[in-house]
Amino acid sequence: MSSVTKLCKELFDPIKIFGNLYFVGTKPASVHVIDTGDGLIMLDTGYQHSLYIVMDNMYRMGLSPHDVKYILLTHGHIDHFGAAKALKELIGAKIVLGKEDKDYANGKLDLSYAKELDMEFNETFEPDILLSDGDEISLGNTTVHAVATPGHTPGAMSYFFNVSDGKDTYRAGLHGGMGINTLCKEFLDKYCLPYSLRDDFVKSMLRLNEEKVDIFLGNHMQHNNTEEKAEKVKNGDVYAFVNPDEWKKYNIWCIENLNNMIKEEL
Repeated sequence: MSSVTKLCKELFDPIKIFGNLYFVGTKPASVHVIDTGDGLIMLDTGYQHSLYIVMDNMYRMGLSPHDVKYILLTHGHIDHFGAAKALKELIGAKIVLGKEDKDYANGKLDLSYAKELDMEFNETFEPDILLSDGDEISLGNTTVHAVATPGHTPGAMSYFFNVSDGKDTYRAGLHGGMGINTLCKEFLDKYCLPYSLRDDFVKSMLRLNEEKVDIFLGNHMQHNNTEEKAEKVKNGDVYAFVNPDEWKKYNIWCIENLNNMIKEEL
């Protein structure tokens, strides 16, 4: 079984996380959608070959892909921006990416992580909007605040925004990139990347630890235990994703995880 076939088989039912926030992605890569009342904001796209799954999941939740106005990408890796070009061609949404990852998207730098996944990134594109630290994207009732969190990639962006069910309002936070796979000695040496990215990663996590987050969102389901919480939602717990303590604990764990990897390399 090829890696592509395996990934496409890893389906996951869409869920309402809380209020106007939805999970519509697949097991291999998380995709979230915010219904702003005046159009949709998509957070990451997943792989290009999984796009049909994401679109079907949206329809199952009563959301039309054609209502997506902005596609906010956390960072320049194939599992998070692989479908961006196809989506733009289908629906005309504006693609938003951290400015330092621009050349990851247009293919000038071969750093999409496709090779490491035994894939090819042949859906290159030019982002419509390049984000800097502190920039905001507003649509309808939602303003998304972008915080530069370099490390996993130089242009990784974390996003913060409020979600509401009409009664309660909570602040959601989506990490820009929590993996240390691109910070290991082998990867850094292979692509002649600076070891200072490790320092950037730690600084980013410490900075994120200062943010107040009620609903922790991850790039991948295992980051925030999406599968376990989704089961609770299905059983009637509308607050399953609300946990004000989870965000900070994971940031600290990310730093510890990096430090442990560095020790093992010595």
